[in-house]
Amino acid sequence: MHPYKPAWWLPNGHSQTLWAALLRKTPAIIIKEEQLELPDGDFVDLHWAGGTKGPIVVVLHGLEGSIHSRYTQGILHAITEMQWRGVLMHFRNCSTKPNRQARSYHGGDTGDLDYLIQCLQQREPDCALAAIGYSLGGNVLLKWLGSSGKQKTPTPLHAAAVVSVPFDFHNAIHTLEHGFSRIYHWHLLQKLRQSALRKFEQLPPPFPPTSIRSIRSIREFDDKVTAVLHGFENVDHYYSVVSSKQYLRDIQIPTLMIHSEDDPFMTPEAIPQPEDLSASITLDLLPAGGHVGFISGSWPCKSYVWSEKRIIEYFQMTGFE
Repeated sequence: MHPYKPAWWLPNGHSQTLWAALLRKTPAIIIKEEQLELPDGDFVDLHWAGGTKGPIVVVLHGLEGSIHSRYTQGILHAITEMQWRGVLMHFRNCSTKPNRQARSYHGGDTGDLDYLIQCLQQREPDCALAAIGYSLGGNVLLKWLGSSGKQKTPTPLHAAAVVSVPFDFHNAIHTLEHGFSRIYHWHLLQKLRQSALRKFEQLPPPFPPTSIRSIRSIREFDDKVTAVLHGFENVDHYYSVVSSKQYLRDIQIPTLMIHSEDDPFMTPEAIPQPEDLSASITLDLLPAGGHVGFISGSWPCKSYVWSEKRIIEYFQMTGFE
């Protein structure tokens, strides 16, 4: 595969990030929906792409993402082009239906992913499995892989890949609160508040709904909502426990990490160093690409997402089939 060369007409991390999120055109894909019932009485919605046979790739979206996110549509199309099957797992409360319980999801919530992998393995014991995580979903995937490796628990995944992971939540949230990155902060905060308010229209809220409307930062949301709903002491405890950098040394399966030094969601200090990585990890650290961007090629009609091609190539190199 050709080395990554950023599109000349997207000269910095912000332009890469915004084009990929707002203007990139994605091919139409045929989706089959499934509601997976969870052991605690809640559910997650799955969106399947591809045929009825072939290897399965689990896709995890980022903060407040969904099947409507351009990056999820793009990678699912790339997966089906290989005659593989892709399944996007919506985190709780991120599909069209609010989940049933007061709890939702967070950046280190690996339980639902673990259950989905178990279900897939039970359904088709001989089927090859892989997983791809974007941003927050990539953090969840890395934490799950590292925790499994530390506990010496074999994972059924053949390989994994992540893109633009916020390896250090303290760093990421601080970065989003400053400079031009505040535009992403504002957008994500609005979505978080709307999602929480929608949920608690149907459930008894554990706190006054007015307190959600008054929240002015993601950090405050995570302190007053995320930490409270998921049993963390406070926001700092939450960020410290879930940040995936501390779990990387224990990952035991082939794992590709694609990251850009100009990612506007975090500073370069968040990027893992060689001593943080296990021997199973390949880190593609690129000077440009933004957050879940990595657009290459000439003016839009001939552009493409390099990270998607790189992930497919990596999976092939590991023998995934």
